[in-house]
Amino acid sequence: MARLKKKNLRNKSGVWDPLADSAFDKHRASVVPQTPQSTSGAYRLAYADDEFLCREELRPVRLQLELLKVEMMLTERGINSTIVMFGGARIPAPGMEAWAARNETQRKNLEAASVYYEEARKFAKLCSARSAETGYKEFVVVTGGGPGVMEAGNRGAAEAGAPSIGLNIVLPHEQAPNVYVTPDLSFNFHYFAVRKMHFLLRAKAVTVFPGGFGTLDELFETVTLMQTGRMALVPLILFGKEFWNSIINLEALAEFGTISPSDVELMQFVDTAEEAWEIIETFYEKLDKEANSGNGK
Repeated sequence: MARLKKKNLRNKSGVWDPLADSAFDKHRASVVPQTPQSTSGAYRLAYADDEFLCREELRPVRLQLELLKVEMMLTERGINSTIVMFGGARIPAPGMEAWAARNETQRKNLEAASVYYEEARKFAKLCSARSAETGYKEFVVVTGGGPGVMEAGNRGAAEAGAPSIGLNIVLPHEQAPNVYVTPDLSFNFHYFAVRKMHFLLRAKAVTVFPGGFGTLDELFETVTLMQTGRMALVPLILFGKEFWNSIINLEALAEFGTISPSDVELMQFVDTAEEAWEIIETFYEKLDKEANSGNGK
């Protein structure tokens, strides 16, 4: 009788599991003799069949997989909370050329915006210093994993010796992983919706630097969740007062009546990394004090 060659009969959770695991059977199925039957697409194991998994009917399964994969890997890594850094992919590092500029005006504006790259880099270092105190389990920097402000965030964390997360997405341009993302925390998505969920699932604060449609989408998704009570009122900090005041007139929305006057206060505006970190630190010091007071300590 054939014997199951399984060295460890307990799974990762310590539960006794005498059945053959899927990885073992995937290997075993790959070494059968090559015949018209065994090379047919119908014969492939369903979970090892890329063509099958990409069928339209399997969309719900793919959505679930994208949600599960990142959640499981962050949990296994022990990451409990994050600091989110949204911002434009097209903002260059100081002294670097504005590669995305289409005219002279854009070139000047984007190169002047390199100050935000530097502030993002500084801010990530401040977050990472605090994260180090927790064994890199809290306040871990997470970005979209691409260039520009995203690169600055991952770079600042790397320079501080800290891990950082990159949540990339498949796009026709701009979105290859930057070299500063921690390799085993570099994820890739097909679905924007699931990616945005992962940005906010562990967020202790959300920071937003100047950017384009993608950054605006992420900002308004976040503030809508807070406005509607679907997300806790964690610090939502926008870098670049002049930039944001020039493109979003929140007071006009409040005056018109489409948002409440108090909704304007959901966002705070800063120009420097130090200002942003002080807001976060003060917020959580107050929260901890209230929690300890409520526990009678």
